[in-house]
Amino acid sequence: MQIHVVKPGQTLFSIAQTYSVGVDRIIQTNQLPNPNNLVTGQALVIPIIGSYHFVQPGDSLYTISEKASIPYEQIVRANGISPAAQLTINTRLYIPARQKTTAEFVGYVESRDETVSKTLEASAIESAPYLTHLAPFSFQALRDGSLKEPILSNFSDIARDNRTILMMVINNLENGQFSEELGYILLNSTSVQNKLLNNITTTAQKYNFKHIHFDFEYLRSTDRETYNQFLRKAKERFHKEGWLLSTSLAPKTNREQKGRWYESHDYKAHGEIVDMVVIMPYEWGYSRGPAMAVSPIGPVRQVLEYAVSEMPSKKIVMGHNPYGYDWTLPFVQGSTAKAISPQRAIQIAAANQAVIEYDEKAQAPFFHYKDQAEKKHEVWFEDARSIQAKFDLLKELNLRGMSYWKLGLSFPQNWLLISDNFNVRKRS
Repeated sequence: MQIHVVKPGQTLFSIAQTYSVGVDRIIQTNQLPNPNNLVTGQALVIPIIGSYHFVQPGDSLYTISEKASIPYEQIVRANGISPAAQLTINTRLYIPARQKTTAEFVGYVESRDETVSKTLEASAIESAPYLTHLAPFSFQALRDGSLKEPILSNFSDIARDNRTILMMVINNLENGQFSEELGYILLNSTSVQNKLLNNITTTAQKYNFKHIHFDFEYLRSTDRETYNQFLRKAKERFHKEGWLLSTSLAPKTNREQKGRWYESHDYKAHGEIVDMVVIMPYEWGYSRGPAMAVSPIGPVRQVLEYAVSEMPSKKIVMGHNPYGYDWTLPFVQGSTAKAISPQRAIQIAAANQAVIEYDEKAQAPFFHYKDQAEKKHEVWFEDARSIQAKFDLLKELNLRGMSYWKLGLSFPQNWLLISDNFNVRKRS
């Protein structure tokens, strides 16, 4: 597939002609919210097998092949040219489709209401063909070892119909916040632990969960080793059932990183104990902080490079955010930015005649606009370029895959590019 960035004055018709593809296919593929009002800087995925490269000054077959990650001989054969050919500026060269790798993908579904909305259910159905694990969020562990269940809707049927593993997420949330006191009780009381593990087993069997995932966060630093011991106990219990075991980990860059979120998470131990870990290297730009990319590629890389130094790369799943934020400027401490989907970001840019820019260092798109009250806004979001950058990093570091927190925010380009880059591992 081709990622095309809209230039000033371009229309869907002119873009379609450039790539010899129908206008309707581009609209449908991208689920375009603004087909008649394209935004300068907007990224489009062009539904073709392989891609095209338009020769630029300084290009050679070698540099083009390096960028495309395929041997230059394939480019020569595909275009019927000589290896010694002089390349002419703006010549269109066909780049054969890249070789796919196999990866696993996790999608979290969270409902805060008494019922699961039709929109969220539709999102789970749309995403499930591209997922290895579908994770309803979440089962809350209680102080006596019992479980508070989420609304499960028909997620079990969706998982079964798409050969996707149903993943049971258990956390230490209490009154909407991760509780260190609850975590302490769960990790230090043998009777509570035994009851919790019994309840998890019974519930998993009831709903056909085959993957148990602990998302214990903001634990006491003194519970680092007790958490490791708990996981060893859980592993012995759940592996007898043939289930996978995984954990969520805070985004650390060194073993002794300070802070409530980090100190209880032992990368090396988790890498030895569990089958996989979901690392959460996002929210650098967050709703209550100043405007910036949510998951800039540099900090993401730092976290994941540390992770692969502590555990096997094939146990690591890169957490990712299929959303962005709309900040009102100037940033005021205590204010909250609005979470938006990539599709909604494009709608806002189109409605306000904004120009989308791309931060090469962060590998993320952003734009500015003024609302009806003349207040300035800054929007950072995800697009085809930013997710491709994450996919490239995933492949470079030989990771297990990627997880999405969370489904329900429309990002059709993501699923297109999964198909272009990967064979999704499915399990019966």
